[in-house]
Amino acid sequence: MVRLLPVLALLTAGAAIAPTFAQTVAQTQGVPLMSPSITASAPARAAAPAPQAAGFKTITWEALVPKDWDPFAEFKGIDLASMQDGDPRTNDLLKRMREVWDRAPVNTALVGQRVRIPGFVVPLEDTKDGIKEFLLVPYFGACVHSPPPPSNQIIHVLPMNAVKGFRSMDAVWITGTLSNTQTDSYMGASSWRLDAVGVTPYEQPKGR
Repeated sequence: MVRLLPVLALLTAGAAIAPTFAQTVAQTQGVPLMSPSITASAPARAAAPAPQAAGFKTITWEALVPKDWDPFAEFKGIDLASMQDGDPRTNDLLKRMREVWDRAPVNTALVGQRVRIPGFVVPLEDTKDGIKEFLLVPYFGACVHSPPPPSNQIIHVLPMNAVKGFRSMDAVWITGTLSNTQTDSYMGASSWRLDAVGVTPYEQPKGR
């Protein structure tokens, strides 16, 4: 019997999605993060230190999510083993999951805050002058090699100027002001927007 591979893949992308910034908290709250987190391991490419900009607070990905939000609350108790590929319930479940995750709530305490956060680049507009806008995601492969995480785990980044020297899935630090602005792109939906004043190569924090 062919089982529900698309649903299992999507659930895996959400359930295994990134705990390790605060693994215990993420697991108990169902926060969709992926292990290992970007702060726990260095990127593949060499990176220069990212300056700690005055007035910008360094945050982690779980801070973007309301503490009481459970991305799987509406889907608990679903018997995946009873579903097969082609089952109408499969399409309904996938559609509903995307609807819920693409309008995921945010931690409103961070709206308007000047922050600094690491992540991986998913270009939206890449020109000869550089990347003019991109999505920042918490784990390697999100939106490219695996389904997008919930929208409160995706940041739509608009740099002041096009940034050069970066490719898809490069690890970066971004600094700027957060807003709760819904964006629907061909790579995924985002509940966050950040007007970036800085985009620099990621370097593993000292002491990690």
